[in-house]
Amino acid sequence: MPDDTVAAHQRGIAAALEAGWSRLTRGGSALDAVEVAVTAMEADDTFDAGRGSFLTRDGRVQMDALLMNGADLRAGGVGCVERLRNPIQAARLVLERSPHVYFVGPGAERFATQQGMPLIENSELIVERERARLISFQRSEAAGDPDTTFSGARDHEAALQSHDTVGAVALDDRGNLASGTSTGGTLSKTPGRVGDSSLIGCGCYADNASAAASLTGWGEPIMKLVLGKWAVDRVASGHSPQDSATAAIDYLHSRLGGHGGIILLGPDGRVGLAHNTPRMAWGMATSGGNQVGVTCNL
Repeated sequence: MPDDTVAAHQRGIAAALEAGWSRLTRGGSALDAVEVAVTAMEADDTFDAGRGSFLTRDGRVQMDALLMNGADLRAGGVGCVERLRNPIQAARLVLERSPHVYFVGPGAERFATQQGMPLIENSELIVERERARLISFQRSEAAGDPDTTFSGARDHEAALQSHDTVGAVALDDRGNLASGTSTGGTLSKTPGRVGDSSLIGCGCYADNASAAASLTGWGEPIMKLVLGKWAVDRVASGHSPQDSATAAIDYLHSRLGGHGGIILLGPDGRVGLAHNTPRMAWGMATSGGNQVGVTCNL
């Protein structure tokens, strides 16, 4: 994130923590907490999720989201939705009210409306900042500048503005884990492109027997490595969440030159986070209070 957006990211993370922790303290499940935390970030146009998402090559918002319950491995995902204000809420409906796991495009929107979610105009999700960013990106592309969206030097300028996927993991007082991830994808992506965020085991995973994970970053390398499942399996084999998070991001870069970040939460409450992007905003809420931070690799 550029310097002038750090404070906005911290405020957005703090609001998400407050929403999720409030739900937990009122007896809500880990699944409830993740849903409301991600909803808060989708509603904040600071992030690349919900309103304020990056625009596709043709100037529209297309969003993906996944929610997963670690207690029974139920999951719900939506991809390439354009007319839903909160894709994570549609993912919850898929998880709870459908025998299927994943819906995309108009089919996802049709299912959501059948369950009572209203449709909105795609224009309601677009902010002027992203129009300008798309134009700048496309001018650079036309000038023949290299596209480092999916790999490249860690300190490349594009790495400061290319990704802002949101996610959350939670552990409730019944010992259940949950995770969720939501995104508008990559800047100037080809319409119809689905990234890692809504794919089970890639950008999101939760299992009470191992850990809950949510990832952000360059989706194509993350998908190829099924990195979310890789990380939680490492926790299940006896490594700590922090060691597993660090190892996952090292593996992402050493194997495919990919960049990203991960948050991990174990069933014992231990946490891990790591990234090789220039910055990553994060937050944690526990009975001891809330923490919000921005870690740097600048």
